Amino acid sequence: MSRGTVPELLERNEIPELQQWLAEHQPHEIADEIARADELGAVLLFRLLGKDEALTVFEELDPPEQQKVLSGLRDHSFRELVEAMDPDDRVRLLGESPAKFAHRVLAGLSPPERATTAALLGYPEGSVGRFMTPETVTIRQNMTVSEALDRVHDRGADAETVYTLLIVDDQRHFIGTVSLRDLVLGSAGQRVSEFAETDTPRVKATDDAEDAARLMQDANLLDLPVVDSEDRVLGLLTIDDAVDLIEAADSEDIARQAAATPWSGHYMSASVLQLARSRIVWLLLLIVAATLTVNVLQFFESTLEEVTTLALFVPLLIGTGGNAGAQAATASVRALAVGEVRTGDILRVAWRECRVGLTLGLALAAIGMVLGTVFVHVRVAATLAVSLIAVCSWAAMIGASMPLLAKRAGIDPAVISTPLVTTLVDATGLIIYFLVARAFLGL
Repeated sequence: MSRGTVPELLERNEIPELQQWLAEHQPHEIADEIARADELGAVLLFRLLGKDEALTVFEELDPPEQQKVLSGLRDHSFRELVEAMDPDDRVRLLGESPAKFAHRVLAGLSPPERATTAALLGYPEGSVGRFMTPETVTIRQNMTVSEALDRVHDRGADAETVYTLLIVDDQRHFIGTVSLRDLVLGSAGQRVSEFAETDTPRVKATDDAEDAARLMQDANLLDLPVVDSEDRVLGLLTIDDAVDLIEAADSEDIARQAAATPWSGHYMSASVLQLARSRIVWLLLLIVAATLTVNVLQFFESTLEEVTTLALFVPLLIGTGGNAGAQAATASVRALAVGEVRTGDILRVAWRECRVGLTLGLALAAIGMVLGTVFVHVRVAATLAVSLIAVCSWAAMIGASMPLLAKRAGIDPAVISTPLVTTLVDATGLIIYFLVARAFLGL
């Protein structure tokens, strides 16, 4: 058994113990330790791996970690590794790399691999074409099962997947798909057309990759055919890439909802400066937006001077309103992401959330009435209770509507982040509070 954690072994440069640890762990566990290590440690761990295992571990890494490993390899090892990568994985690596590094990768490829990579890079960023694998097995619909299996045997070694086989005509127009399972279980003389799934969903290479991945998720597909504008087969979007796309999209949404700029790479390998940089811009914007709250307080300063006890409940009110708005915004962004609501549903969603907020407000108002009566007097308690009802209804309606409005305007709904909704609700909630106070207290 190795003595100490991997970082400790790296620090002490204990090579035999590191080799023992690598031999005892799975590729995804090794990849995680490489991602956590600095560049020297990552390269050292990678070089201790056997050739076949090294490629498997390398494919488990995200592009920033792949770049970290490749930057520390000599030219021969560098070229060997990038040549062995699947074209779609290579394109993803290049898409997140500096120009100098990308040039080194392309220069290290053989002419056929370079041409394939360049073709995928020609598709728009974020499109299916950037993520599909062109390495597929195509068969003709008039083939027999025996002929189709022979083709799989001949071409399968060069394909990324053979579980989904694409059926095409003589001009490579998409006809449908057939699973390897059906062919294996079929009779040798049967025609492929007997097993063809002609209603299989397909996408164009220029379509949005995240939408395609969500389609695979909804339709429970292992692979999704990708075609050009004339319905000719170009490749497949595979389930592993679809999962990565959804994970990346969800991670980006989470970051934006937390008022931070998304970054790629492992959290533990990011520097303090990188993490701070990803958050500072939004914090600066939010502190400017928060001046709305200051202006509202300043405008109603005379009201506060007349009934100072109103100030006691300001944190409670704006905190509750902000949380209600944040909950509604999160639910709206999530529903948009998985296709449960569309931008055309904005009025229905707003009315639905208004009623949700009203229900929550009534429950919280009962508590507020008790607290207000105990700490001050009944009229202020009534002011607080009515304000909670109004603020919760307003916050839920605004929080749910803003992401839908952003989507309709062509803005990423996650950009309408929870802190931004909270800041807006804080300011408007105070206006509601002081207007209710003026009506109830005769100010």
